[in-house]
Amino acid sequence: MNACFARILAVFALTWLPILGCGSNGGSGGAPGPSSGGSQGGAAPASGGAIAGGATSTPAGSGGVVVTGGTPTSGGQTQSQGGSVAQGGTGGGGKATGGIVATGGAATGGNAAGSSAKGGEVTTGGVSTGGAATGGKTGGTTGTTGGAATGGRTTTGGTMGATGGSAAGGKTTTGGTTSASGGTTTGGTTAVVPIGGSLGSSDGTTPIKVWMAGDSTMSGSGCDGGGWGTQFSSVFNKNVTVVNSSVAGRSIQTWLYDPNVTSTMDASGECIVNPKTYNPRWTAMLDANTGMKPGDYLFIEFGINDATTTCEPGKTRHVGSALFQTYLTTMAQAAQERGAQPIFLTSMSGLQCSGSTAQPNRAFGPETKAAGAADNVPVIDATVLSAALYTSLGLCPSSGVTSGASGAFFCNDTTHFEKAGALQIAQMVGKALKDQGIGLAAYLVN
Repeated sequence: MNACFARILAVFALTWLPILGCGSNGGSGGAPGPSSGGSQGGAAPASGGAIAGGATSTPAGSGGVVVTGGTPTSGGQTQSQGGSVAQGGTGGGGKATGGIVATGGAATGGNAAGSSAKGGEVTTGGVSTGGAATGGKTGGTTGTTGGAATGGRTTTGGTMGATGGSAAGGKTTTGGTTSASGGTTTGGTTAVVPIGGSLGSSDGTTPIKVWMAGDSTMSGSGCDGGGWGTQFSSVFNKNVTVVNSSVAGRSIQTWLYDPNVTSTMDASGECIVNPKTYNPRWTAMLDANTGMKPGDYLFIEFGINDATTTCEPGKTRHVGSALFQTYLTTMAQAAQERGAQPIFLTSMSGLQCSGSTAQPNRAFGPETKAAGAADNVPVIDATVLSAALYTSLGLCPSSGVTSGASGAFFCNDTTHFEKAGALQIAQMVGKALKDQGIGLAAYLVN
């Protein structure tokens, strides 16, 4: 009976004590797992369960299908040691360590800082710095620094290089199609103003002024007041206004500085100017409001009176060769600075015959031509042209200045002109404008 009672007690303990809550902790959980070691963690164990680590903390046994980690906040979708998905899920560092995508997957080093992955198809560099990638497949669509990419298919500089042409080192070398200095050539297509007066108006319709600075052969004095400048307006159309500021008896220096040229000669052999203040006739031409303007012309003719050898009182007209040329340059540059075109003329010849041929006979021709070449100013050689005119008109040999052709052309001094002679000189100068291609020729009436 004792043996029988013992069996009954054993059945009772196994059947009813768990129901009544009187059992011991020997089970520590539910039904035992298939492996040794018991259950260790039932449906909802305290550590490693759904709260701390995922839906199921420790599965039926170590090494089972799901291990510590489950669907945790830290660690990715499902972490397991040795399971089907490795450590390092979507959140921290890529889908898996050693898995399909290498370390630095979608999150770290992804689209924002480089590309899909470090070591993946596209390398570090991304879209923002230097193109889509440094050394990647293409080098990027649009690089911030220098062009498409550094190290891509296109070399440094890319399609749009910063300096010069297409790129610095790219398809086009530094400098590109257009050179850096001055367009096609340094200083433009035309380096300097050509002889012909491109600065002066040449359309024949724009109203302009022709300013004149010279001596008595231009201003008119003597027998008929026939300086050629007094007739010059007759060779132009109505759009030209002639301002004749020439003065009889003046050298270029006295024209500029009257009454301040003294009879004292300095060590260089020039008449001292004191004070060195311009005469109002020149300051009027320089006036910003009423003087020379763009499109105007300035005719300058000196040399007859300048040949005086001394600074004698009352005739302080001497000018040396170098100073003469300096003054021409001063006047030309003043005109050019105001957009006007200067024109130099050598002096008109007096009537001096060698048989039936008139001879050129004035000084300062070489200085005038030298100044014209230096300052790029057209020079009308009136000394030669006037002598040729006298010959063509049959003024030589002269039958006397008081009668015949020469008398109708010249005053008795054979230097100054009758009105008829002055008109023919003016026409001669007009023809020179046309022959030399000077823009003012567009205003000629013939």
